[in-house]
Amino acid sequence: MEFLNEMQTAAFWVGLWQIVLVNIVLSGDNAVVIALAARSLPAHQQKKAILWGAGAAVGMRIVLTIIALEMLKWPWLKLVGAVLLLWIAVKLLVPEDGDKEEVESSSNLWAAVKTILIADLVMSLDNVIGVAAAAKGSIMLLTIGLALSIPLVVFGATILMKLMQRFPVIIVIGAGLLGWVAGEMAATDPVVHDWVEAHAAWLHWAAPAVGALFVVVLGKWLAARASAGEPMVDLADQGGARLASTGLMMKLLVPLDDSEPSRRAIETLTKQIGLYKDNVEIHLLNVQRPLPAHAASHFEGDVIPDFYREKGNADLAPARARLDEAKIPYRHHIGVGSAAEVITRFAKEHACAQIIMGTRGMGSVSNLMLGSVAAQVVHLSPVPVLLVK
Repeated sequence: MEFLNEMQTAAFWVGLWQIVLVNIVLSGDNAVVIALAARSLPAHQQKKAILWGAGAAVGMRIVLTIIALEMLKWPWLKLVGAVLLLWIAVKLLVPEDGDKEEVESSSNLWAAVKTILIADLVMSLDNVIGVAAAAKGSIMLLTIGLALSIPLVVFGATILMKLMQRFPVIIVIGAGLLGWVAGEMAATDPVVHDWVEAHAAWLHWAAPAVGALFVVVLGKWLAARASAGEPMVDLADQGGARLASTGLMMKLLVPLDDSEPSRRAIETLTKQIGLYKDNVEIHLLNVQRPLPAHAASHFEGDVIPDFYREKGNADLAPARARLDEAKIPYRHHIGVGSAAEVITRFAKEHACAQIIMGTRGMGSVSNLMLGSVAAQVVHLSPVPVLLVK
């Protein structure tokens, strides 16, 4: 009965969606690690490794989160947790340089399950703290939120990663939400709770707002500084390149993924380039979102580059087939990083005359939020951008 009454409150539903969003934003990379750990197994063992490894990781995550939920009732721990959560939120917006520690992966089923479990344990600290803070002391809310979001994360990792890459505003919203939750947590610590209630009740809304603003502003500033010196990573095999550049051709850059707007862009290019194709140098570019260092560090050798290359080549395959059919020469590239930043840096470093890319035609809302890669490219690009709707 108490649970039914709780479900009828707005606070319950707000908290539920906070838990789901926090878990999705912070756990997408965990799911990719699960897929990578099982990648070298025979096909018939891959599903077993994913199910068993993910199941063990989920159980461990729930236990750790419940422990964290209880610990946050202790004096001072909410204040400490709020500071830690702010750091986690800012880190979400800043590209990482990489981790030196490596853990050897294995083609053995149980070794893969162990890798999944260890990797998830190492990577789960931020998730555990974020979800426990969003639950605000309710184990029932915590359980429902995790039950809804964990299957999404484990089985929808590819879709989630593509959405976050295509619409970076999702990550910004997630980071801002963590900052908001950190502010709420700080204002309700037992050490300051009575004083806040008696003298500064306005902190219940001001502290979350300041936390969210702090995270977005600082995270964006640090990300801009970090990406300014970030090298362009090209993973495409350019041996036997299809295009011999003379240095006198007009260079066109066509950023592509596996979406319908990208297919429209390449179709438009193919139809319109016509007789001018011998005077144009076409560069196809796919950008993969990088795994954070604490995720990538669990795989040694070429596992991560091969993963990026495999995904990038799959995304570029339809465009390459269409250009081959039309006998239009091109070069293809696979970059790793923030999509808009890699695209605009590539255009600048390769002296491209124009960027041609597809857009969903989301209009002013997309441009206002800079939520799509196309909108960000238009904002950052040093050269003209042709958007194909």
